[in-house]
Amino acid sequence: MFSGCSVSSLAAKFTFFPPDPPTYSVKKDDSGRLVASGVPRDHSMDVLLLDTKHGTKLVAFYLRNPCARLTVLYSHGNAADLGQLYDLFVQLKVNLRVNLMGYDYSGYGASTGKPSEYNTYADIEAVYQCLQTEYGVGQEDLILYGQSVGSGPTLHLAAHLPRLRGVVLHSAILSGLRVVCHVKFSFCFDIYKNIDKIKKVKCPVFVIHGTEDDVVNWLHGHGLWKLAKEPYDPLWVKGGGHCNLELYPDYIRHLCKFIREMENLTTATRLEKIRQTLKLPAKAAATTSTTTFTANCCCQIRCRKPDCRSCPRRGCLMVRCSKGSAYLCNWCCGDWH
Repeated sequence: MFSGCSVSSLAAKFTFFPPDPPTYSVKKDDSGRLVASGVPRDHSMDVLLLDTKHGTKLVAFYLRNPCARLTVLYSHGNAADLGQLYDLFVQLKVNLRVNLMGYDYSGYGASTGKPSEYNTYADIEAVYQCLQTEYGVGQEDLILYGQSVGSGPTLHLAAHLPRLRGVVLHSAILSGLRVVCHVKFSFCFDIYKNIDKIKKVKCPVFVIHGTEDDVVNWLHGHGLWKLAKEPYDPLWVKGGGHCNLELYPDYIRHLCKFIREMENLTTATRLEKIRQTLKLPAKAAATTSTTTFTANCCCQIRCRKPDCRSCPRRGCLMVRCSKGSAYLCNWCCGDWH
């Protein structure tokens, strides 16, 4: 009888297929700058070595676009590394007019460690922290992109970023177990339970999936799109498989459209969506009691309305005409002087 942990470990063995040998290596040049051999020398690209909380070292490529307003954090599929993805990254950077950060999971490419579900979560967290600290990228200007297995770490991070600009799910999975068999419930030993995490994502979600995907059935993409709180118009690539969607003209056309619309999201629109999501209560109405507590007052002070000399009622609003000072907040408790 297998335990949940042993089944999860077994699932991981059938999930991750890092290229062996890796298609690139990392070294320092004469100036001490980190460079990647096996890919063209690109002065607009930074090669980074990042530490994760699990003690592994990740390799990441950061490609700059001087016209960019947004940054894409790209999590790749289970059988590729950065050396194979470099050309795609350049095309996306140019066509989408974005900065792009791609990284190799633990055990992939020149990254150390072993691939596992929880290592990929630590990996994407380390990359996001680097974007924040080294490049000044906040979640408001970030789009997460997850391809296939990369949808797992993508939705893990997205579920924790309430002000994220957007998410792209490319040939994504509902969960690891659901790729190999049809189940109606989530089991503890399942991996990448995206079916549960998608419900926690608070930004627009753009789903791309091929109708003839024989690795991850189209129903996975359709299911995630239906479960998203803010689903964007999906792209179902007719005849598209699992690893060739980038070859279809509709792929880059719809992706550009999504990026442009995410750029045009105004701060006011996003704040209104956040307010609706949080279901913020309306301000409490003021009372006429002698002593009042302004629960929604910006200064959170305890206020007492002084008595009006020309009126027998205590706390009369005509107190504004009397001499002396009042003790209420200008912004949210009335127009007092």
